[in-house]
Amino acid sequence: MKTKYILSILFACLLASCSLDYDPVGIYSDVTEGVETDSVRIVFKDKAALLSHRQTLLNLFKNGQEHWYLDMLLLAESHSDNAYAGAPNAETTPFEVNSIEGSNTNMRRDWNGHMTNIAHANRMIVNIDKVPDPALTEAERIQYKAEAKILRAMIYFDMVRIWGNVPLITTIAGDITSETIAEVYPAYFPPQTDALTIYQQIEEDLLEGLQYAPDNNPADKTQFSKSVARALLAKVYAEKPLRDYDKVIQYVDQLAADGFALVDDYSDLFDVVLADPNLPPSQQNMAIDAKARNTRESIFEAQFFTGSGSWVTWMFGRPLNNWTEAFTWAKWITPSRDLIRAFNSEQGDKRYNQTVVFYQCDWSIYYPMNNYAFMYKCRSAYNSIIKMRYADLLLLKAEALIGKGDYSGAAQIINQTRRRAGLNNLPASASASKEAILTAYLKERRLELALEGQRWFDLVRLDKVEEVMNAVFDKDEGRPAQVYPYTSLSYILPIPQDVIDQNPNLVQNPGY
Repeated sequence: MKTKYILSILFACLLASCSLDYDPVGIYSDVTEGVETDSVRIVFKDKAALLSHRQTLLNLFKNGQEHWYLDMLLLAESHSDNAYAGAPNAETTPFEVNSIEGSNTNMRRDWNGHMTNIAHANRMIVNIDKVPDPALTEAERIQYKAEAKILRAMIYFDMVRIWGNVPLITTIAGDITSETIAEVYPAYFPPQTDALTIYQQIEEDLLEGLQYAPDNNPADKTQFSKSVARALLAKVYAEKPLRDYDKVIQYVDQLAADGFALVDDYSDLFDVVLADPNLPPSQQNMAIDAKARNTRESIFEAQFFTGSGSWVTWMFGRPLNNWTEAFTWAKWITPSRDLIRAFNSEQGDKRYNQTVVFYQCDWSIYYPMNNYAFMYKCRSAYNSIIKMRYADLLLLKAEALIGKGDYSGAAQIINQTRRRAGLNNLPASASASKEAILTAYLKERRLELALEGQRWFDLVRLDKVEEVMNAVFDKDEGRPAQVYPYTSLSYILPIPQDVIDQNPNLVQNPGY
């Protein structure tokens, strides 16, 4: 067996923390796809194999509920003022008390999950032009490559915001021989690349992907469309390394031209269809479907249906499709008292009841067991998990307008989401100064996007981590004691120590 083939298996296992039990028939390999005539590089043998891998890419977000959703909420919500960890243990509690270390196993599975997904995207990008099947048209080749580049950009955008400097991998490792080891070895054990270069690669992938990806399909928001690329570009240009507020506005406006808008009823995004009220009382609160999918507000989402529902819902509270399923242990991402106070600071905010629900339970860790708060935005196995929605991008346009000094224009955007929530427009005083409008803006993003994985990144992007997080422990009586103060070194998280141990070219982030 080739040395390269052995190392490929070993490296994939190190990235995914898998065992060395290897079944080449069950995954992408030279057994399933064949090899080139020089027996070096694995390729897709025909269009059917390529389409199968394309479907794998489209399913990565749907099938990555641990690292792309559950752990992202732990990081962005429980590591912020929006939520408590929920189920205190050695892996979750550090996020709420700021004591995360490189030994955290959630960080390890997130790193490995993202790097494995990068490898999946690179397989398409690197190998698609070698597929010999004449049934694969040139238009299909460039479309599928564009989709894979959008996916790769999406993954790296999450990674660079979490860890800063990460390895930039855009190729498939070659064969290691005595003659090539010096050239190929770094591909198996890559060093970190600086965050600016990562952002530049994300930008390049999105701009290239934008040229050839399919248009937005209003009936299917699970695709890597031009609109997904535009949304990601707007988010990238709002971040400090490539900050360009004109481009944020440009791409958000293009999303509006693509047909995206706020839905009239906020509950359309998260609610469910309940069983027939004529059924026996024990069955009347059972969800039988999501209220809506593919809304005009959703840009990219994972969808789940009867018979193949999401498992992650029972990590947050009662799954409404099965009222008693897995409701005997403490749940993750418990809404904080500070978040609830923010919702209640103005009466009538319709988003509150779509974000937080109270049940009686058998534990009393953060709240009394007879009135315990739970995360409510993923309430059944049939709810879509929305990765990007227009309200997020629309509010980013408001952020760009603030950055350009247009405080009244920003207030007009904020008022759109406020009015949908049943609130009055901002008072004139809210746009009288940059400090005032920024305060109103941050509160609006907090309430509009609560428990959707945005809060921590908002605080980091706007340099608000120390101000907000070092103060919340004194005013939120339900939060455990702070272990370490938040500093400028807190803005990125530790590289998993297991990954550093496996790759001598990696260096731990400062402060960990």
